[in-house]
Parts: sequence; structure tokens; C-alpha cells
Amino acid sequence: MKLSEHFTFGELCKTKHVTEDGNIPSHVAIENLKRICENWLEDLRYSYNTLYCLQPGEDYATSKNVEGIVINSGYRSPAVNKLAGGAATSNHLTGCAVDIRCVGKEQMIRYASILVDIADGTGQEFDELLLEQHGSVCWLHFAVRPKDNRRRIGFIRT
Repeated sequence: MKLSEHFTFGELCKTKHVTEDGNIPSHVAIENLKRICENWLEDLRYSYNTLYCLQPGEDYATSKNVEGIVINSGYRSPAVNKLAGGAATSNHLTGCAVDIRCVGKEQMIRYASILVDIADGTGQEFDELLLEQHGSVCWLHFAVRPKDNRRRIGFIRT
């Protein structure tokens, strides 16, 4: 099932943790995932590729240089969230957060900058934009709630 043009239900609900609940989101969580994909991740994908991957004059729709955005984690059931070491109040539990794989700090910073630009340009708000690093592995945690977004930006190194 597609959540948007380039993002699927499967990639936003995948997990390495095996649980009895199967990590199946509610209808509300699915709608939250769709909102992140349609309003944020599609724009991130387009903007990143347009700015950093395409050659001058190259068409986005037909280019072989277009890169996908890889999701490490999206929706997490309570059981999966616990096994992943997530916070008890994690936005992943409601389908309001994604962790985006980054190839190094530079890509992480570029993704973060684009997401802030999207927020500023559209008037949409986000809840969390956290640049995370564990050893040499980098990812971007991005969350958008239906309401009460805090625009929390930070860097976490473990």
C-alpha cells in the first residue's frame, strides 16, 4: 500500500524486532504516516535531489541520478518501541515520527536544512527535528503531530 508517491506502508512500518502484535498501526497512525509522507518526505526527496543530485538541465522525472529517502524507522507498536529502546511518549507510537538514514553528517545537515526550509516556506510546523549520531552512524529523527508541535531541534550523540 502506498502512503504517497514514493513511500509505502511497508517501509514506514518495517522493524527488525519480532513481536506478537506484528507492528500493525491503527487507522489514525496510518493517517499520521500519510501526512508525514505527503507533506514532508516527498518535498524533502524532491528538494534534496534537485539541489544535490541532478546535473544542470537534467529532468527530475527521468533522471537516473535521483536518490530515494531511506526510512530506518517509522511507526512502532508499544512492543516494538520498547525493544527499540524508544521513549514511553515517543512520536513513533502514533505514526508521527520517522528516522531517516543519512550517509554521514553532511547529508544529515542538508536534510535538516531542507525540512526547516519546508516548515518556513509552507507555514507548517513540526514537533522534533533531531540530528542523531551513534558512533559513525547518523540519522535524522523527524516528527510532526496533528497539533501541539514544539519545533524542537537538537543534536544527540551516543
